[in-house]
Amino acid sequence: MFCRNNLTKKIIHYGKLCGEKNFTPGYSGNISARYRKGMLITASGSSNGYLKTNEIVYTDFEGKTLDKGRKPSSEKLLHAGIYKLRPEINYIIHVHAPYLSSFASAGKDLMEPIMAENVFYFGGIPLAEYALPSSMKLVENTVKYFEEYDAVLMENHGFVVASKTMEDAYMKLELAESYAQVVLNTQILGGAKVLSEDDAQAILDLR
Repeated sequence: MFCRNNLTKKIIHYGKLCGEKNFTPGYSGNISARYRKGMLITASGSSNGYLKTNEIVYTDFEGKTLDKGRKPSSEKLLHAGIYKLRPEINYIIHVHAPYLSSFASAGKDLMEPIMAENVFYFGGIPLAEYALPSSMKLVENTVKYFEEYDAVLMENHGFVVASKTMEDAYMKLELAESYAQVVLNTQILGGAKVLSEDDAQAILDLR
């Protein structure tokens, strides 16, 4: 069983890293960790880059707060939906990183196989259809992609990544944001050279 104190420190540490990288400007985004029969999640109105211990809230998978004081993030049911779908997932990071959010806001996914590393680690990054933030429709539109993928763009919203470890979730966030920047740069240069289906499958076969 994960220790609450250690999980809280981990969320605060990686929240700070996200802030330093400008992945989570201002009050945007939220971070969680699976804990007991629910999750620890950042509080509503908190800033991931400047989290305090009392801004990490214990919540069950129905969205009920199990702590006194702060309310959990309004996106708690999004996190809960992913945890319920994928029992092996222990950590989720949702951010509004600029390049990833640019693709999300343009209604463009990152499914084309352009760079080998991204094909290997993601397979692709699909785009979930827009729904009002914090709504059950947003949960429905987004969570279903986690049946096959570990990272999803949310139309006109942002990006969410889930993993067994916090370290891996964060590294994949870094990789995805860099990838979005590269894809955008290739468009400036006249378009990316897309890998063939055979080349992409050969990379996937290395997993």
